[in-house]
Amino acid sequence: MKILVCISNVPDTTSKINFTENDTKFDATGVQFVINPNDEFGLTRAMWFKEKQGATVHVATVGEANVEPTMRKALAIGADEAIRVNADPTDGYFVATQLAEVVKQGAYDLIIGGRESIDYNGGMVPGILATQLNMNFVNTCIGLEIEGDKVTAIREIDGGKETLSTSLPLVVGGQKGLVEESDLRIPNMRGIMMARKKSLKVVEPVEATKASEDTSFEKPAPKGSVKMVETVDELITLLHNEAKAI
Repeated sequence: MKILVCISNVPDTTSKINFTENDTKFDATGVQFVINPNDEFGLTRAMWFKEKQGATVHVATVGEANVEPTMRKALAIGADEAIRVNADPTDGYFVATQLAEVVKQGAYDLIIGGRESIDYNGGMVPGILATQLNMNFVNTCIGLEIEGDKVTAIREIDGGKETLSTSLPLVVGGQKGLVEESDLRIPNMRGIMMARKKSLKVVEPVEATKASEDTSFEKPAPKGSVKMVETVDELITLLHNEAKAI
């Protein structure tokens, strides 16, 4: 089985976020970037298939040279090869089109991506990718078992879980539950040294339309001041007269 894990390079959630050019551009100055958490769950599950079933695992991203440390981390975790499409990932449709070309060239059986990235939270790429490839698709996936070309997948739905039977080739939009946070892997020294010798291939993008663009960004409004109360009656009065909540 040949697996491609799609990786997004996203800001660490502890990073302080700012915007420039009249709030139209994200300011990456001083920001620490990491593997998108939903993608990391998928990568960890792919590593299980590699160790238990002998799968080959490649990782791919759309990004410029600054994303290569993130890809090297994926290689240090255990991926066999990394592919970087040399383009600015400014639009979900554009990213999916580039990844679809990588899949076609590599003839992958299973494509795992996160259900969404934690920066723009578009949630578009896995579905568009499956449509362009005409492959089966399971989103919000929290369980994945494969025997031959037969797949049993569990996905999260409103109010519960749904178990599906499908087959390879397959595109998966994964999330927490596909593996647990305790299963995530920290690269060790041996993995880091081996990653330096593994292939990180750079390919040029295919021509594709960007179907949307960001026009401006806005931070959440700051939290209001806190007023301390001493009695329940005072709280009820404030909720009724000031907050208008009751």
